[in-house]
Amino acid sequence: MKFKEKEVPSPTKHAYHEQDIRIALEFAKKVYTELPELVKVIAIFGSTARAKDTKGSDVDILIVIDDVHLQLTPELMETYKIIVDNKIADTSNRLHVISLKLTTFWEYVRSGDPVAINILRDGYALIDSGFFDPLQALLFRGRIRPTQEAINNYYGKAPVTLNNANWHVLQGTLDLYWAVIDAAHAALMSQGFIPPSPAHVPDLLEKELVKEGKLEQEYIRILRMFYDLMKKIVHREIHSITGRDYDKYRKDAVDFVGRMKDFVREKA
Repeated sequence: MKFKEKEVPSPTKHAYHEQDIRIALEFAKKVYTELPELVKVIAIFGSTARAKDTKGSDVDILIVIDDVHLQLTPELMETYKIIVDNKIADTSNRLHVISLKLTTFWEYVRSGDPVAINILRDGYALIDSGFFDPLQALLFRGRIRPTQEAINNYYGKAPVTLNNANWHVLQGTLDLYWAVIDAAHAALMSQGFIPPSPAHVPDLLEKELVKEGKLEQEYIRILRMFYDLMKKIVHREIHSITGRDYDKYRKDAVDFVGRMKDFVREKA
């Protein structure tokens, strides 16, 4: 019985610009020629496959290296890094390469980790030793599912990330405080005064500039407000700051720094 073989087309190749594939393939061939025993997969993936991204953006490349049959000694990894960097330089500065060990990639796939899922969903293998395409097919057939362990691990990161977000806003507010203090110090120095410690800046500024009619009282209020705010943050009396409050603080800081600039310009 005769039948005609029909090749299964790549489910992702169509998502990439031809020029991006040419660049990626040229790079892949160069690397594989130098490191055929080490390289298991070279695939293009990521933002270049998404319709919202335009032609000319970074070309994301994944290289999976064999840590099962080869010992990844420091010397080997240094050689690998040099070769990859050289091939990037020889090919295109648009290339953005990430490397994963074979066992790490398999572990990501086994647990349904979003890192592997996203790579398989978008990726197009340029060089494949025989496992990337099968895993991609399993994903598209719904056979790769996240494990409960992966779900718990990712959810467990969420509270930490939220706390980090709060910390960054607090840190940003402290940066505003230092911007105000630095500007006040500069203004005082421009008037011939030795800058005091932050706690004494408002009093000196009020005595020497406000009472002399050179500065409005409003800026002393801003300065004292930032000093009190800094103390409360440092002493953990304030644990979070809303976006609305941060915007107000930033507006005050920008206004204050701009006003102090007038004194610095006067001296220049």
